[in-house]
Amino acid sequence: MARTKEFDPDAALQSALELFWQRGFEATSMSDLVQHLGIARASIYGTFGSKHELYAKALERYGEQRDTSLLEELSRPGPALPAVRAVVRRFADEAACDDLRRGCFVTNTAVELAPRDRELTRRVEASWDSVETALTSALMRARAQGELPEERDPRALARLLLVLMQGIRVVGKATRDPARLRDAATQALTLLA
Repeated sequence: MARTKEFDPDAALQSALELFWQRGFEATSMSDLVQHLGIARASIYGTFGSKHELYAKALERYGEQRDTSLLEELSRPGPALPAVRAVVRRFADEAACDDLRRGCFVTNTAVELAPRDRELTRRVEASWDSVETALTSALMRARAQGELPEERDPRALARLLLVLMQGIRVVGKATRDPARLRDAATQALTLLA
């Protein structure tokens, strides 16, 4: 007779996401996961697979949570440029106010693991592609609605903003100067005028 799971896999995945986001992949041991999740090692392996597979699932969950809200914000009807500005400013504000210095889980993965992990690199690229596409679409709408000058290239601007937002997350992990992040965002947004 098969035993039923004595834990909530969804809650365990969310808890693993939080631990990996705080510590990173390499600094999180299976013992740390067992202790943090409060479930047996065999249950972790049986439900999620290896530590790497659990990390990949946590990264996917993070993308579903973060990318979905970002896509919704950028695709709302009405003026598009205010939404783009709000997203960029929010990235700077979140990084400036992140007392735990967690940064962005996707960016952290890129910095820590992408140079040597093709699967996670694909997942990072997919997340960035999604954000870039949403920014491009919003900027195309802004240009069509007369909010953005005709000569501006929405895709190139979206790429610039994506790189800036990811850079803000990296710098935000180390700086104690919120003005550095907010000033960078403000200057980048002048390109949208």
